[in-house]
Amino acid sequence: MADHDPAHATGTRYRLILLALFAAAFVALAIAPVSREDWLLENALVVAALAWLIWDVRRGRPLSNAAYTLLFAFGLFHELGAHYTYSEVPYEAWFGALSGGRSLDALLGFERNQYDRLVHFLYGLLITPVAAEVLVERVPLRGAWRIVLPATFMFSHALIYELIEWGAASAFGGELGEAYLGTQGDVWDAQKDMALAVLGTLIALPVWLWRIHSRDRPRLS
Repeated sequence: MADHDPAHATGTRYRLILLALFAAAFVALAIAPVSREDWLLENALVVAALAWLIWDVRRGRPLSNAAYTLLFAFGLFHELGAHYTYSEVPYEAWFGALSGGRSLDALLGFERNQYDRLVHFLYGLLITPVAAEVLVERVPLRGAWRIVLPATFMFSHALIYELIEWGAASAFGGELGEAYLGTQGDVWDAQKDMALAVLGTLIALPVWLWRIHSRDRPRLS
């Protein structure tokens, strides 16, 4: 029985630990955010994603521990951005406190808050293996399609999310729309965000390819 399988029990405990840790971070960062309205907008998709993940586990189709770890890591970065609003995450102050007042942006030649760009890159880097796992495990893909479909899936998400941002910013307007969109005056913000997500995906794909080949090798033997 699966309920008495040690590996199954260990996987269940691990998922519950990650869920508890994320719930604790979620609640802590929900306290007095910079903009409550922006926080609500940023977390609408998070709540939907959590509901889907829990529903999928209850259907007996859990993801791997590695996938949940990547989702957990990305979720923490996102919740930090939602708390401060992405364009106001004070990483400069944190870096200055650790480095004796030095400026990270000046050191790297940045002219704006780059936290949102970091998270777009991490979306491609961390979520690509999760998307690939879901697609490959549930759709009978062979050969190059194991790479092409996850890649195009992630590329389309980079575009769709920018469209969602634009739609929400247009609908709400004012300071809330500006905070959610987070362009910080850069007219090419959407294109740069998509490019960074694509870059993250392209870096993650070889790792994913190595993983599925390593997993399939014992079967072929």
